[in-house]
Amino acid sequence: MKSNNTLAIIKPQRERSIINRHPWVYSGAIHDIKGDPTGGETIDLVNQSGEFLARGAYSPHSKIKIRIWSWNGEQIIDDQFIYRTLEDAISRRNTLLSLKNTNAYRLVYAESDRFPGLIVDLYDNILVMQCLSFGAEFWRETIADSLTKLMKVACIYERSDAEIRQLEGLSLRNEVIRGILPENDITIIENGLKYLVDVKKGQKTGFFLDQRQNRLAVRQLAQDKNVLDCFCYTGGFSISALAGEAKSIISIDTSDEAINIAKRNVQINYLDQNRINWIRGDVFTELRKLRDYDRKFDMIILDPPKFAFSMSQVEKAARGYKDINLLAMKLLNPGGLLVTFSCSGSVNADLFQKIVAGAALDAGVGAQIINQLHQAEDHPILLSFPEGQYLKGLIIQVNK
Repeated sequence: MKSNNTLAIIKPQRERSIINRHPWVYSGAIHDIKGDPTGGETIDLVNQSGEFLARGAYSPHSKIKIRIWSWNGEQIIDDQFIYRTLEDAISRRNTLLSLKNTNAYRLVYAESDRFPGLIVDLYDNILVMQCLSFGAEFWRETIADSLTKLMKVACIYERSDAEIRQLEGLSLRNEVIRGILPENDITIIENGLKYLVDVKKGQKTGFFLDQRQNRLAVRQLAQDKNVLDCFCYTGGFSISALAGEAKSIISIDTSDEAINIAKRNVQINYLDQNRINWIRGDVFTELRKLRDYDRKFDMIILDPPKFAFSMSQVEKAARGYKDINLLAMKLLNPGGLLVTFSCSGSVNADLFQKIVAGAALDAGVGAQIINQLHQAEDHPILLSFPEGQYLKGLIIQVNK
């Protein structure tokens, strides 16, 4: 075994999750740390007898004190390890059939691709990376160098501006790290449709790549329907519904900037602008207005932002999810479809289904699940890391 100078001695009753290959080690699992590791430094995990358990990156400020790189005692964490880990993740994407019809997808999905804290998304010939942990931050330059060798792109843009970095004690960063970012708009193609992406200021890394397959599902169901798209952002679901020959669409978002991009997305796809109406406003407020006006729809899409950022916020989030789903169900025609999502990792699929069931009960409607939706396959879920499953969705048919 290749040994490091710094060691984390794990409490006897807390070894099991490490042995089961869960990549997070919380501060409460650590009996003692030998040495004085700096943020991102590689540290060995050993049991009380000094036997090797794993090797990971140290985080001095986070409750997740160590994020594991490897369970192989012979594995050295160096530039070659970083390169090979990225290469493996990228090669796995080449086997995914759903990515043949798009030029935008996730190349590296953090712990699920065995690279804790790192997100890398491809938008045509632009890579956007996020370093969300001390370990990813420590290897930032090596990551950028490796991606430059592995992918022939014009630019690597860094969007390390998520609030989770502050929990790690890291400052926010939003800048070009390699190459030159083109001045013109980035246009991606997905299932024959075009979307404009703002990698500098857009949500997440610029677009919701995780909803690719679900946008296609909406497109296939939208024909001749009056659709309400809530939290529409830059119009991903709205454009899909239009392309699916929806009769009419009302799309709601709080951001003028997002709606302006959505309108341009309609234009670049040569879709009928007269069939869509954009509303800038708070979804909760607008749903109540539509209820008061006795408006009815054949399909409603609810794709809200994350309501729960931690377990302590789950109860409040549950109330929010129930409220919007209840309002939506009251706005549906008999036989109408509710396409509803939660991207809160702390709200698991079972809980989300119970929340939606409670909303149906309070709305006084009968409801059936006709499909369960998930994050796209370029956002894989490591079996030993169920936390990687954050997006869950339901297509519900509502009857009176």
